[in-house]
Formats: sequence, C-alpha cells, structure tokens
Amino acid sequence: MKPSDSADSFLRRRRRWVESSEPTFREIGAFRGLHPPYKLGQLMPESPNVEIAHKLIEHDPKHSRRMELTEIAEAIVLALVAVATAWCGFQADRWGGRQAYFYGVSTQLRVEAAVSATEGGQQHLHDTMTFNSWLQANQGNDQKLMATYEHRFSAEYRVAFKAWLKTEPFTNPNSPASPAFHPEYHNGLLKKSKQLAEEANASFGEGTESSEVSEKYVRATLLFATVLFLIALSQRFKLPRVRAGLLIIASVLMCYTFIIVASYPRL
Repeated sequence: MKPSDSADSFLRRRRRWVESSEPTFREIGAFRGLHPPYKLGQLMPESPNVEIAHKLIEHDPKHSRRMELTEIAEAIVLALVAVATAWCGFQADRWGGRQAYFYGVSTQLRVEAAVSATEGGQQHLHDTMTFNSWLQANQGNDQKLMATYEHRFSAEYRVAFKAWLKTEPFTNPNSPASPAFHPEYHNGLLKKSKQLAEEANASFGEGTESSEVSEKYVRATLLFATVLFLIALSQRFKLPRVRAGLLIIASVLMCYTFIIVASYPRL
C-alpha cells in the first residue's frame, strides 16, 4: 500500500469522526464561549505529531545559532554600556565638584572685594575730609595745622597731594580740582577691590563651564540608560527579527553616545 493511500484513508476516517462528533463539539464550543465554524485546535489538544513538529521548529539549528549570536551581542552591548554609564557618572560627579569649588572661590573673592571696596571708600572719604580741613587751615595761614593735616593723608594721597601742589593750584586754572583728580593718585584698596571682582567673575565663569560639562555627562548617562532599556525590551521578544532590530537600534544609539562623550573634556 502506498503512503498516499494510507494518508487518504486516515483523513477519511478523521473526517467521519469529526462529523459524528459535531454535537459534542457544539456543546464544548458553547461551554468555552466559541462560535462556529470551530477550529479543531480550539476544541481539543493538538496531536502528538503536531507537538513534535513544534519541537523540531524550536530546536532548529539555524534558529538556535541566530539566537545565540544575538544574546552574545546583547551581552557585549550591556557590558560596554554598564562601564560607560559608570564612567559618565564619575565624570559628572567630578565636574560637579569642580563647579562647587569655583563657585566657593568666587564667593570668597567677592567678599574680599567688597571689604576692600569699603575700606578704600572710607580711606578716600578720610583723605577728602582731611584735604578740606587743610584748605581751611591754608586760608588761615596756619602752617602747623596744615602740616598736621598733611601728615594725616594716606600714603597714596600724600604722593598725589605733593604732585598737585607743584601745579600751583591756587593760581593755575588748569590745575586739578583736588589731589584726588590728579593722575598720581591711586587708591590701592579700590584697585585691589576691582582686581578681586575680576578674579571672582573669572572663577564664577569657570564654575559655570564646569556645570555645563557636568550636565552633558548626565545627558550621556540618560542616553546609555535608554540603550539598556532597549536591550531589556528586546529580550522580552522571541522573534529573532524583532530582537535583532531592537539590538541594532540600541547599538546605533550606543555608538552615537560614545562619539559625543569622546568630545567632552575630562578630569
């Protein structure tokens, strides 16, 4: 007997059995909430031959090989991203510390600049009031009192005062109004305050740049986290094409993040 005759005989017997069992199938279908026409797989378990076929498909050597390669690639991506994420977090923390340092230095310099500016302003006010008193003594031609006031001038103001006297201020209309307007006058405390303020601004700028670099590394960490999410998502799928597609997307995103991180400054 040919194999085809055996198969035809089997199909005829199966068809007769299905037709004779239709009332029973109708009851089972109604119990399970199904509606005709029924599929045989919905009403009865698959035959051993069908289960064997499924097992053969699942253990297809090519299919297994592709899944193994995909899993190896996923493991490599996970390892690289884990190390890169930790390194980006380390860099972000270091740049954050650098930001805090420069902000602290900037604050300290601003305080010192404010102190120097206050002291310089007080010194300038003292010299101005002393000079006004000297003018009054000069009008009364009190040489002793004039000498006393000259001795009270600050060192910087005294230099400018002597240079101002050489311009014959009482007869020369082009003479500066007071020693404070003479080119020789320099208030060291006010000059120091200005210098400290400039250093404070520079330090604050360094802190701001450090903050921006730290934020860049934090953004890179978020991109690496997205890669980890895509890999974890791909492992939920059993379809090789879907899993490989998600792996490719994650790999491209990982390479892009590596490129932009390579352009960042490092500590």
